[in-house]
Amino acid sequence: MSSIFRTAMGPDFDRLHPELKRRFSVGLASGEACTGRGVMSRIWHGGAFVKPFLALGATRNILVPRTGRDVPFTIENVPYTDTFGRETVSFVRTFRLPGRPRRFDAQMVLSPKGDRVLDYLGTHQHLASELHLSAEPDGSLLIRSGEHRFREGPVDVRVPGPIGATAEVRESFDDATGRFRIRVRVVSERFGPLFGYEGGFTATYTDVRARGVRPGLRPVREESRA
Repeated sequence: MSSIFRTAMGPDFDRLHPELKRRFSVGLASGEACTGRGVMSRIWHGGAFVKPFLALGATRNILVPRTGRDVPFTIENVPYTDTFGRETVSFVRTFRLPGRPRRFDAQMVLSPKGDRVLDYLGTHQHLASELHLSAEPDGSLLIRSGEHRFREGPVDVRVPGPIGATAEVRESFDDATGRFRIRVRVVSERFGPLFGYEGGFTATYTDVRARGVRPGLRPVREESRA
């Protein structure tokens, strides 16, 4: 049994830098969780018109409504089995901004076909995105979002491209500094750049079978629709 990321990427996974391969091998099979700690050199968002949308999303730990420089950052990647029996890996990011830390939560599962990862966003998983992962020639990882869906009760609708957004994540490992580097950009087809951050972190690995999943890491509500 391999991690959900190795399964989704297939042979392309082996082209990743060795440190990225270990980090994205986190899963129930490896029994490892990964915690990254570092600093985001920049957190940014688009024009003033973006702020109400970011503020609304922040009520459910989706996106971050503030900007900042040199912000301490933590990312928790912990594997567990959700209430529907699916292997899930948390991507819970905490930005320690002045006054009040902000969280950006996501939980990732393998798609039913096994060819991509599904990214459930926020505390109640109202938003779900398809993620396509690929290895770059330099061994870095490129993640691009595909279709987005909004789900609440009986509602299950595709978010149209003009009002939706595309996320692009680039993660690499710097051998000279021994740190992971990450850059995230969320761009709207209609409104342009919405939100992003970039910086670096180091990673530590723990035995999830011994430590379990800490309280507050899992979402309040889990979504069964893939």
